[in-house]
Amino acid sequence: MAKGYDTNQERKQALSLLGKDLARRAKSKCELTQTSGVSLVTYEIPPVPNEPEFGRCLLVSESVFAQLTKPSTLRAGEWRRLSEVIWSDIPAVQAMALRILRHLAPAEPWAQNLIDEAYLDPAVEALANQTTL
Repeated sequence: MAKGYDTNQERKQALSLLGKDLARRAKSKCELTQTSGVSLVTYEIPPVPNEPEFGRCLLVSESVFAQLTKPSTLRAGEWRRLSEVIWSDIPAVQAMALRILRHLAPAEPWAQNLIDEAYLDPAVEALANQTTL
């Protein structure tokens, strides 16, 4: 049990070292909703690699984090901002936006329309295709 705890603590420490660079990149806003003035946490894009990677991390609000970790709680109305976010110059942001849109698309026509309109770099699509929400 101690080994698992130690590993978890090491991972948290490694993620915290990315925090300042993530905050700078995100301009202290949630990278998926562009909300500012809220508590932000680091979200690692699944599948999570053995070592935290800056290019696979996002800074998101606690509300977004909760929805991403339990996709059945995604509230479609809160994700309309993805129409702007999908065009981000940050591949990780684009990949997560695409994953969220794919999750919403069966019930939300606007999400499917946005997927159809978006042209993403093959590397972004590959990251988005690694798993679903």
